[in-house]
Amino acid sequence: MSQSTESTTESNPFTKPGFIIAAALVIALIAATVVIFLVPKGQGNAQPAPTESSSSATAKASGSAEPGKSVCGLRAGTEKSLGSAPTSKWELVGRMATPTDPKTFGPGVTDDSGFRSCFAQSPTGALYAAMNVAALGSTGSREIVAKLADKLLVPGTGRDNAMREAAATPVSLSAASIQVRGFLIKSYTPSESNVDLAFETNSGALAHLTLSMRWIDGDWKVMPADDGKTYSGPSQIRDLSGFILWSGV
Repeated sequence: MSQSTESTTESNPFTKPGFIIAAALVIALIAATVVIFLVPKGQGNAQPAPTESSSSATAKASGSAEPGKSVCGLRAGTEKSLGSAPTSKWELVGRMATPTDPKTFGPGVTDDSGFRSCFAQSPTGALYAAMNVAALGSTGSREIVAKLADKLLVPGTGRDNAMREAAATPVSLSAASIQVRGFLIKSYTPSESNVDLAFETNSGALAHLTLSMRWIDGDWKVMPADDGKTYSGPSQIRDLSGFILWSGV
């Protein structure tokens, strides 16, 4: 690598350890609770496995996995995996292109503030739900960020900590934009799903992280760890190998 440290850092925001990806993604994925710090370059395409906290056990006990019991009446799917990209209609939510199919996969409910919820109990519904969490955070709306923590996190110690941090953390947006470029459904059952999302910044840098989703109260919600962290990772990736390509822009 012949580039100087300065020029490399300017062209690739993931080069410097500890660099903040962008406030929009941070807010989206962790409800404004934790700043994302990236590992040093050279970790390659390592895919971290999601870990289970004590809150996870609580969620499994309390979550409803009954098919067809969507809070807004969306029909549950029968498929158990998602091996190709769904044909998606995209719309901008904040700064992110976001899939939408209100009658099939979700969001089945969008309120007056633009807050989106209710996704189908299927692999595609879980994927749409995970992307929805990311996109809502890019709006920069404190009202929506508060709703993210309150309504789209599984109840428990992790959500309580996330809500406290969200209330105390200023909401601000970075000049950088982030868009999804691919996904991988790492696991799926009607009660839980681990969704790996790959993102690209407007400078071309790539990173991925995994969201642990739980089906509870008729919708997909993010299962945070007890400290409020809602993702596994993130990790820098060199390319999109291993991901199913999927993007709205």
